[in-house]
Amino acid sequence: MYSKIALKNIKKSYKDYTIYFLTLILAVCIFYSFNSLDSQKALTDLKSSDGNYVFKLMDFMSFISVFVSIILGSLILYANNFLIKKRKKELGIYMILGMGKRKISKILVTETSIVGIISLITGIIIGMGVSQGVSLFALKLFEVSINEYTFAISTKAIGKTILYFVIMFLLVMMFNIFVISKYKIIDLLTAGRKNEYIKFKNTFIYLLTFILCVVLLGFSYKFILKIGLNLRDPMFKLSIVFVILGTMLFFFSLAGVILYVVNKNKRIYFKGLNIFLVKQINSKINTNFLSMSLICLMLFITILVLSTGISFKKGLEEGLKIKAPFDASIRISNNSKEDNLEEILDKIKFKRSKNEEYATCNKYLSGIKIDSLLSITDKDYKDGEVSFVKISDYNKILKLKGKKEVNLNKNEILIMSNDNNIIKQTNEKLKSSRKFYIKGKEYLVKNNKIIDENLATYIFADNVFTVIISDEFLYDYDKIAYSLLNVMYSDKNREKNNKKYSEINNNYKDGKYKSLNISYMSSYSKDDIYSTSKGATTSILFVGIYLGLVFLITSMAVLALQQLSEANDSIERYKALKRIGANSKMIDKTIFFQTLICFNIPMILALIHSVIGINVVSDYISVFTKIDISFSALITALIFSVVYTGYFYVTYTGYKNIVKRNI
Repeated sequence: MYSKIALKNIKKSYKDYTIYFLTLILAVCIFYSFNSLDSQKALTDLKSSDGNYVFKLMDFMSFISVFVSIILGSLILYANNFLIKKRKKELGIYMILGMGKRKISKILVTETSIVGIISLITGIIIGMGVSQGVSLFALKLFEVSINEYTFAISTKAIGKTILYFVIMFLLVMMFNIFVISKYKIIDLLTAGRKNEYIKFKNTFIYLLTFILCVVLLGFSYKFILKIGLNLRDPMFKLSIVFVILGTMLFFFSLAGVILYVVNKNKRIYFKGLNIFLVKQINSKINTNFLSMSLICLMLFITILVLSTGISFKKGLEEGLKIKAPFDASIRISNNSKEDNLEEILDKIKFKRSKNEEYATCNKYLSGIKIDSLLSITDKDYKDGEVSFVKISDYNKILKLKGKKEVNLNKNEILIMSNDNNIIKQTNEKLKSSRKFYIKGKEYLVKNNKIIDENLATYIFADNVFTVIISDEFLYDYDKIAYSLLNVMYSDKNREKNNKKYSEINNNYKDGKYKSLNISYMSSYSKDDIYSTSKGATTSILFVGIYLGLVFLITSMAVLALQQLSEANDSIERYKALKRIGANSKMIDKTIFFQTLICFNIPMILALIHSVIGINVVSDYISVFTKIDISFSALITALIFSVVYTGYFYVTYTGYKNIVKRNI
């Protein structure tokens, strides 16, 4: 009996369930897709560090999925509350007919179960298709050949999805039972007649608050752009707080500002149904300013992550070519002047191989400040020293790379750097003059542009400003900053070779070389640096996209449900419009613009936040490597357009149908 009533209710109200179904199906689909990586054998079979990062990513996805399930669970409860609120009159009629609250609860539990099962099955089926695209995307991120791809279904992800969503639906059922137990017949039957009381505060307060929000946001934007992505700076944290506070004040004051501005222009205010439209928008923004602030911030995070994520990863991995020009490198900073590089390598029992080619290089500190050669006002370079390398050592490096050696006269130098700020300023200087004065002597820069290279394979691109100079200049100079051994493999047995350099690094970290009086030692292979960087950036990007899509769906769903809830609350107002002569076309137009404005306002402010955020992130990344966000921005715009258009259309259609059925 209860099943029949529940099925009839679902069939009768299927239009009202559209947003609920859409949200549930998308939630299940995304949840399954991003938790199904374990089904792709090409990823799980990856060797070395890449494989470790895949397994770490899977473990982290499990942890993140708990957080995601809380967000989605809250969204499902919010959507369910909308449906219960809409059906208050129907539930009241059940009570008048003699049906007890327990039986009504059974009907709602049955309805929730049916809707949940249908959504779960549909979402998993769609997710199986979408997960193939996610798998291909993951393969591309981890640079695995697409030929390794196989169609696969993850039973583990299916089990996890069913478990999490069953828990969510059980919570929804408990919520429904609790809500029904608190309702009284009179409240249920008169719910449709209760209209929201709109109280407008003093216009001056709204205008003052709006001005304050503009000042706070302007202040925040200015300081964030100035200090960049410096998390340790107290002003950065304060600016983030001001952005959040400014966003909340924006939506709190916006209702009054809109009413004030439109009211000043009587021609617009009294045109058509604009009075009604302004009051409706005013009412909803004023009532939901906290949720709209949260939606705006979630959209901002989504846009920022999706717009910069792919480019960030691509840019950092492009920078690896500069960080790791050799197959492996050993870097030593020695406190003792007695032992040179070769002697230290002998003491740590470094085994030279016939399958490797070597080149040694010393980097000297001069005491000469960078700002004495370049007009740099940035305080970060104030204490920076110029490094020097002998031309003979640099030619060894060129020979190891298979490049042509360079000849320098006594008055000629080469300049190297991989710091983007230094590169930019040096190249500007070289356009006007190629003369540098070092210790009172004039030198001519032989290269037209600064050489953007690292002198060794290292975890950072740390060549700030290096001068390649004749050997005579450094003959009597014994202050070696550090010594380098650069290596190129001549065979394909890279894994075995890499292990040798990893062991040296680990031995130093474990304190096994303390007796050598070495202030610093590092040993890295190109493959390990590539793998570590690639694995870390891929994992962050993957999780960022996952959370971004969840935030996007949640934001759009909440906006949609707010509008549909408002449709039920405003039925009496639309009836009044009908009585005073408003036709269906005029009412539909009002609904369209109201929905459009309420969907767009959080999006517009989120886009403004995003422009600043993308600027800051791009500047931060540009210190390490060049970045182009055009591709990421295009993908983000496409995803937003599809989700936004879908939710907007369903919301507008649903709103219009609710009004038409009731007037």
